[in-house]
Amino acid sequence: MRDAYYEQLDTIVDDLVQLTGTVRKAVAASTAALLNADGPLAEQVIAGDKQIDESTEEIEERALLLLATQQPVATDLRQLVATLRMLTDLQRMGDLSVHVAKVARMRMPDVAVPTTLQPTIMAMASVADQMIHAASRIVANRDIDAATRLEDTDDEMDRLRKDLFRALLGGTWEHGIEPAIDLALLGRYYERIGDHAVSMARRVVYLVTGELAPGV
Repeated sequence: MRDAYYEQLDTIVDDLVQLTGTVRKAVAASTAALLNADGPLAEQVIAGDKQIDESTEEIEERALLLLATQQPVATDLRQLVATLRMLTDLQRMGDLSVHVAKVARMRMPDVAVPTTLQPTIMAMASVADQMIHAASRIVANRDIDAATRLEDTDDEMDRLRKDLFRALLGGTWEHGIEPAIDLALLGRYYERIGDHAVSMARRVVYLVTGELAPGV
């Protein structure tokens, strides 16, 4: 019975890592739709969020069942509690990818991001991608050193968002109010994706050490 229990725990972690990969692809696809005014790809991201939600719910149900039937303690209990919290992070990242895709769809056939700011959005998307990938590896390997390093990557995301706002609020902005609103929202979406990746990493620190980091 205990062997079956630990197999179920391991499977939940494997599925969590796989779901992180699915979310990473959704964020990358939403960025491609945004920067290329790709309507079908935007619709694919929006429709694909249902799969992320369903996968989240399925893993959550299995984790709750183990909590209810096995009464885990110590590290096993922390594993399941951390999993439930990380599922929320992943679901929200999926929602944020949908928000990016909806901005892309709303401005079609035009590209929503002015040419001068496309490098900044591309950089934010790249950092977000790195952070999601790092979170996936941190979960899979319980790597608390990598979790600490992810905080530094988050600082880079914050710097890029400040650069974006300086461009929007500077005296040279010439693209009007709606694009400015779009970009302010997009900056927030990518920043929040990074925040959720950091949140996942902090939950791994809690899992390994039993110590609660800020934001966990």
